[in-house]
Amino acid sequence: MNGWHLLPAALLVLACSGRYGGAPGAGARITIRGSDTLVVLMQRWAEAYTTSQPDVVVEVSGGGTGTGIAALMNGTTDLAMASRPIAPEERARIEGSGAKLVEIPVALDAVAIYVHESNPLSALTLDALRGVFAGKIRRWSELGGADRPIVLYSRESSSGTYAFFKEHVLQKCDFAPETQSLPGTAAVVQAVARDPAAIGYGGIARARGVKVLPLRLADGSVVAPDHEAATTGRYPLTRPLFVYLRAPANPEAEGFARFLVGPEAQALAEEAGFFAWRSPP
Repeated sequence: MNGWHLLPAALLVLACSGRYGGAPGAGARITIRGSDTLVVLMQRWAEAYTTSQPDVVVEVSGGGTGTGIAALMNGTTDLAMASRPIAPEERARIEGSGAKLVEIPVALDAVAIYVHESNPLSALTLDALRGVFAGKIRRWSELGGADRPIVLYSRESSSGTYAFFKEHVLQKCDFAPETQSLPGTAAVVQAVARDPAAIGYGGIARARGVKVLPLRLADGSVVAPDHEAATTGRYPLTRPLFVYLRAPANPEAEGFARFLVGPEAQALAEEAGFFAWRSPP
């Protein structure tokens, strides 16, 4: 079994110290902000948690990974959702105040490539995908598709998915100037679903009403963003999803964080179309 299924060391330390698992106080409130990729799943987790903890109110809002981390830095959220690892300068700002940053991997995701359901392509290489979003490949006919211009849809720059795609696909080069940035993965999916010339990207769990293009690897094999490929790391655009908190934190937020890596929450992640970070027993 690979290390993705191990309990995060920082969370384990806090659990052993007795800080996790305490009963929340009456009327307790937990605020969670950040990743659009995680927001729907987090809402499901919050609903499940408050079923057994009816005195707790969990408030979940999106806005992107950058928004969540900024809120954690300025103390306006208890937990930040992130679809990328926190940057060194962000960590430094939090820990420079004397707090300890706790990073908790809560699920695995595969960044999928969305095209219209009528698109005839069967797969793309990473090089071709880079050429498309960098603006070097501009027509579908260059890839074996219809003779029409390629319409590009992306996430906004505050998104962790945007940052991940830019690093792992564009290799930190710029997106083509004509790329249309949309506020949220759902907006990207909707745009691609109604435009036969479109291509976009986002978490696999949001791929509804679009065709997901597998990736062709250097050895010629084709790999789809499915459970086996993601959990073994074979799909090259697999990524962990995180929750961050500042320690010491309020016991309600810590208790909820503990819940997120437990079997109930991880089973809900699988049901929602993600992949469990820790396999439920």
